[in-house]
Amino acid sequence: MMTGDTSRMPTQPTSDDSDHGSPLPITGARIAPWELEQVAVFGRPVEIAAEARGRLERSNRTLLEAIGKGVALYGVNTGFGSLARQRVPADELADVQRNLLRSHAAGVGDPLPDQTVRAMMTLLACSLSRGHSGVRPVVVTTLAELLNAGITPIVPETGSVGASGDLAPLAHACLTLIGEGRVRFRAETMDAAEAMKQAGIEPIELGPKEGLALINGTHLMAARAALTFTGIRRLVDAALCATAMSIDAVRATDSFLDDRVHAIRQQPGQQSVAARLRDLLRNSQIIPSHREDDPRVQDPYSFRCSPQVLGAAIDQLEHSARVIERELESVTDNPLIFERTDDNDAARTVVSAGNFHGMPLALTMDTVAVALCHIAGMAERRVFFMLAASDPQNPINPHLSRHPGVESGYMITQYTAAACCNEMITLATPASVSNISTCAGMEDYNSFGPRSTAKAERSLDLCRKVVAIELLCAAEALEYQRPLKSGDGVERAFNLVRSVVPRLQRDRSPASDIRVIEELIAGGRFG
Repeated sequence: MMTGDTSRMPTQPTSDDSDHGSPLPITGARIAPWELEQVAVFGRPVEIAAEARGRLERSNRTLLEAIGKGVALYGVNTGFGSLARQRVPADELADVQRNLLRSHAAGVGDPLPDQTVRAMMTLLACSLSRGHSGVRPVVVTTLAELLNAGITPIVPETGSVGASGDLAPLAHACLTLIGEGRVRFRAETMDAAEAMKQAGIEPIELGPKEGLALINGTHLMAARAALTFTGIRRLVDAALCATAMSIDAVRATDSFLDDRVHAIRQQPGQQSVAARLRDLLRNSQIIPSHREDDPRVQDPYSFRCSPQVLGAAIDQLEHSARVIERELESVTDNPLIFERTDDNDAARTVVSAGNFHGMPLALTMDTVAVALCHIAGMAERRVFFMLAASDPQNPINPHLSRHPGVESGYMITQYTAAACCNEMITLATPASVSNISTCAGMEDYNSFGPRSTAKAERSLDLCRKVVAIELLCAAEALEYQRPLKSGDGVERAFNLVRSVVPRLQRDRSPASDIRVIEELIAGGRFG
């Protein structure tokens, strides 16, 4: 997820690097997080590839043949959840699917962001296109038409327990397919039927299993997780730039970056962080300026142990990225449709299982929130150390104030960073370890992955603010080291900060300064 060979996590282009006008083909192959971002955030159109249409047709044909054999198929000719023993007459198969969407649209709370809903719809289309859900091609092509037209369902945030799929959010989203519910379209909120009429899109009549296939997957969890990881890659790049800048801003040593130290620890994240920091500090004039006659023996942990702590966080994030990538090429529906075997056994072509369970994502995103805590925590400690200005070897003013006592400088930015870290600590409490059963006990162990992903998304936002504060303070502290220059990479990051934030000449509100640096981080400018 980072550039500069600082990690094995996959890199991705920023929003400026890709052609958003060319349609993204939905083939059934894995969609990359950055491709999902292009569709969900930047409006790249999608198109259903011919091979995906072929799989959809074959899957639907297999399902209809299995129905014709009269075998009880969960959610197809039976009720749902604890009502699974109730058989549904053939002439009511379409009614039960339509009623499923209506009854399960029971979410509450503020609407999800449009980009989250669009990402969820995109992943749903990708999953269905893999041909194991039994839906007709028209279901997926209509999803694509809604995305391309910019019709975004209004989906309340809260309602999914992360097992049996993200039922409530997906039900709210997929009501739009049948012309029901409320949507945002052309900057207005309106009925789905009206938006579809204006866009020239025909609502569909659901066939057997199609309502269940639309809501019985992990697509909200996966969408939110994938979009979060596009931001994490950019954050980590910025966090390493901030760390390197702070090292020179406080005249710390670089001896702890010696590659021999990290080679004998054998932790890959630690080695990659040390290598990246060495690269950022290459050609620094500040480091050799205090190498001789400096009475300090070693620096605080937030500097000296940055490869060990940040490396450990990055290793965990790398593992999490792999879990998300696998989810983006998965089918998480139930029941699943497989092409006929030689014995022509309908019971083996439609298989009830549990791929909808969100525990892989729930555990992953709970871990992400913990890892982000350590990135933010180290940054906050370095800000504290800079602003304390308690080291006589470093010629900086307390709180980086130009007139200490008369002006407070950046004193309160550390308070803000501390407040962000405190909230992140709360968000690091896992959602996945506390179970509440549902559906009369049939669904007796849920993942609560949607909460895990929501917490991780909020943690990313807070962590970005803390790193922005470190960049703000480190850039100011670097001014006190002039005319000496830092490393080439640090100077590039410094100039980027100075392109949006001038030096502190007198007290001013730092809020807007923090915000514009956050925007640089979110845009991947430190990569």
